[in-house]
Amino acid sequence: MTETSFGREHGLEVITLGTAAGPAIRSGAPGIATAIVVDGAHYLVDFGLGVTRQANAAGLLGKDLKAAFITHLHSDHVGELPAYLLWNWGLPVQGFTADVPVYGPGPETSAMVASILAAYDYDIRIRITDEGRPDLRRIVRAVDIPLPPGAAAAGPEHAPAMEPFEVYSDEHVRVCAILVEHPPVFPAFAFRFDTRYGSVVISGDTAECANVARLARGADLLVHEAVNLAFFADRDFGPEFLNHQQISHTTPSGVGRIAAAAQVGHVVLSHLAGVATDEEWTAGVAQEFDGRITVAQPGQRFVPGRVPAPR
Repeated sequence: MTETSFGREHGLEVITLGTAAGPAIRSGAPGIATAIVVDGAHYLVDFGLGVTRQANAAGLLGKDLKAAFITHLHSDHVGELPAYLLWNWGLPVQGFTADVPVYGPGPETSAMVASILAAYDYDIRIRITDEGRPDLRRIVRAVDIPLPPGAAAAGPEHAPAMEPFEVYSDEHVRVCAILVEHPPVFPAFAFRFDTRYGSVVISGDTAECANVARLARGADLLVHEAVNLAFFADRDFGPEFLNHQQISHTTPSGVGRIAAAAQVGHVVLSHLAGVATDEEWTAGVAQEFDGRITVAQPGQRFVPGRVPAPR
């Protein structure tokens, strides 16, 4: 692979730009955001707090962004989308100047993007005339991901058994989605990126879910969320909040069961809800999965099939 000062010009690389759950600040880690880089082009999944600076620090320029993906519309996954778009747009910042699709749950993704562009209309209009930038309102394109026939929430179940379905493809990647269990949110997605170099799955926020195992079958890298339920149980949180953690997120041992069922090559824990040591996070997964396990750090780089690169 050809190396650059920031990463790889050729090949596949995954960068855990932000690793924290939220919306809460319980550590110094930025909010959840992940980049998949293929032959110098990149794709972003989720826009948690700090993603704009994290992407810049990783050397990811807006001009190389091919598409963005949103797992679901909780604020800790989309809260910094406005800043990212406004800081990575136009030639003065080596930003995007052409089509930027933003894929996410419908119809709320379209409504959210339209509202963002409307809210910053004054700034956008000024920069078009004063700085010669292209019209951001014609560049950013929301795409509401359509559900396959029959893929509807049924009673308490938000992720009926289904097969992955394609949502995007280009010369670098094929991206498939599947519904995951993150009540009361519907729809909420996990994404799989298949490339000529390997495959990567991003779980999004989910309880332990068979659909994630289906999506991740044989994947080289599974980036999966995790919750430390003991951290919340030992503190003065209300019953509604504690119930949400229990029914909407995955314990480390649950991640291990999913990884083992899918026979993935490497598990990376991210979107860490609650506080634990790396050893505690890893031990839970290792109870059920005997493959490689890493607790992601912000800005860490992974080449599927290889030991993660230094930060």
